[in-house]
Amino acid sequence: MAIDHTFVAILSAFASFFVVSLILAIIILLCQRHNSSKTRTNVVRTRPAPNPNLSHSVSLVDASWSFDPSLKISMEELARATDNFSSHLIVGDGSFGLVYKARLSSGVLVAVKKLSPDAFQGFREFTAEMETLSKLRHHNIVKILGYWASGPERLLVYEFIEKGSLDQWLHEPSFVNDDGINDVVRLPLSWETRVKIVKGVAHGLCYLHGLENPVIHRDIKASNILLDSEFEAHIADFGLARRINSLHSHVSTQFAGTIGYMPPEYRDGLNVVNKKVDVYSFGVLMLETMSGQRPNLPKKLGQKDFGIVQWARKMKEQNDEMEMIDVNISKEGLREESVKEYVRIACMCIGELQKERPEMSHVVQLFDSMLL
Repeated sequence: MAIDHTFVAILSAFASFFVVSLILAIIILLCQRHNSSKTRTNVVRTRPAPNPNLSHSVSLVDASWSFDPSLKISMEELARATDNFSSHLIVGDGSFGLVYKARLSSGVLVAVKKLSPDAFQGFREFTAEMETLSKLRHHNIVKILGYWASGPERLLVYEFIEKGSLDQWLHEPSFVNDDGINDVVRLPLSWETRVKIVKGVAHGLCYLHGLENPVIHRDIKASNILLDSEFEAHIADFGLARRINSLHSHVSTQFAGTIGYMPPEYRDGLNVVNKKVDVYSFGVLMLETMSGQRPNLPKKLGQKDFGIVQWARKMKEQNDEMEMIDVNISKEGLREESVKEYVRIACMCIGELQKERPEMSHVVQLFDSMLL
């Protein structure tokens, strides 16, 4: 009887061990399957989802997009249109890359901006330009037509503006090609044309600043103002642009702007992004446009050298506004009142303190009421 009890106890212990082992094996198997499934799920989630339309998360790479579905944009097409990005088709040097003149197979003439693969934060600047330009609709803002991106290569396609940049018209009166022959001869811009150009820039900035979430360009300068066949201004190169809440400024950790155009608060290390930053740069652009002098070069007044802002203030104080005009402009028939009002507006925009500078909407009103 005792033997039977012992046998039963051993059998029970063996059965219990078998059941526990079986349960442990099932638990381990289930855990392995769960981990494997989780790994596969994570792999899938890291793949970018293709989107044929303009993606609001335009960090997507290996993709192309265009406003016009009939406008096919590919690397092969853009390489052919730019003669494999030949130097003789370079028409500008924008932020983080070169700009090429190109004619697509459809016959459309476009500008192609090729970002440098090793540009500092170049891809972020590319996506910023995509996000910004794709939503803007104004006759004084350059129009984006599409883009192509794959890995480190990013190409932006936008409308071709016939006359080139304001910088070229102010500072490059003629262009000599490799054969030593003048391809382009640019006549000095008249006073009326210069006023027309800066008024166009003012209207473009007024539109940007008046959006529900204002766009701050942050790099207003002569090379970023393109001129069409009628010398209408088109603001270009939004690589540094930022959208801000309409009620607040934005503090940026990134250096932005161009020497000579940056407001004093930037030079003092306060990199605040708000509308008054653009207003200051616009004021400098006004002075450059009227004088034909680059803002990063000193201006001599008496025996001293001054920056263009300090020079303008002193000239205004001395009632010498007419002497600020580019020597290439004919002063015959020029209204002194018009010049004085122009300088007054410019000096308002280059106020040392942000609170001294006007809103661009007010600048537009002043221009619209100014008699030439």
